[in-house]
Amino acid sequence: MIAQEPPRTWDGLHVAPDQPTGATVVVRRPGADEQPEFLLLHRNAKGPQFEGDWAWTAPAGCRQPGEAVYPGALRELAEEVGLSGPRPWAVDLSAQRRPTGSTWVVFAVDVPADPQVELVDPEHDRFEWLSVAAARRRVLPEFVATSQFGKVHDIPPVSLAFRPMEHDDLPRVVQWQAEPHVARWWHGECATLAEAVHKYGASIAGDDPTRIWMVILDGRAVGYLQDYRVSDDSDYAALTGQPEAVGFDYLIGDAAVIGQGLGTRMIWEFVRDVLIPGYPDARTFLASPAEGNVASLRALGKCGFAAGRRIDVPADGRQPATTEVVCTLDVSHWFG
Repeated sequence: MIAQEPPRTWDGLHVAPDQPTGATVVVRRPGADEQPEFLLLHRNAKGPQFEGDWAWTAPAGCRQPGEAVYPGALRELAEEVGLSGPRPWAVDLSAQRRPTGSTWVVFAVDVPADPQVELVDPEHDRFEWLSVAAARRRVLPEFVATSQFGKVHDIPPVSLAFRPMEHDDLPRVVQWQAEPHVARWWHGECATLAEAVHKYGASIAGDDPTRIWMVILDGRAVGYLQDYRVSDDSDYAALTGQPEAVGFDYLIGDAAVIGQGLGTRMIWEFVRDVLIPGYPDARTFLASPAEGNVASLRALGKCGFAAGRRIDVPADGRQPATTEVVCTLDVSHWFG
């Protein structure tokens, strides 16, 4: 039996044998009519006039053996269009399988109206900025256009940041926990300001190892997250079987921003910008939403988290007994 030759890229480099095969980075800029425009690259493999399948795509490329996913995406962005400053965010990292058998993930990045695009490698001979409708017509096969632009177009271009929670934030936290879309899962954990002070005061003061962060969307607070070492809670560590992991919880409290795909982006940027610098030794990040919280589980999946064991969490105060799904992120695989 003849051993099968490992797959290679167009220029002869080996492709990583594990999933995902590669990554696409959808590059978006504001257009003249306030509608977004998307960067498309023309491949020159079949000549400058070719307009069929795979003639046009967003910046994309295969992972190299041993290369983590996010660094690979950044490398492709720099090699194909000369962009090394932007920091892409996750759109869908659930490794969708293409009809060709390969598996690809999708990132996106917003750039200014006049970015300096440079076709660094010889794979492409020209580029264009197009509206989403024009991009979807240009990119073939159709499933490629759908995976690259269909999901990104509806996600608003925003600025996300995180800052430590302060005492002045607690009235807003109480209000958020009373919102129907939050109370369904948080069950009025802090129904009064006094309860919020009791629960979060020590963390705000730095007297508790749990860190709490406000989510700032275009300058205004819309939610919060908290992170902790799982080993700090022996019961939770035993339930999850992941005492070495770093765990986190989150909510978007502002109902006006629900359903816009921002949860996925919030989780990804929190992991990238807060958890990794804060816990440089951690190899696993963990979150465990209730098994009925489909939206939260889907957001974690789009960020590369793998759903694992179910755990039965006993009732605690206003929190009823529930079954949670332990979702973990392999830091080395995704970030290196």
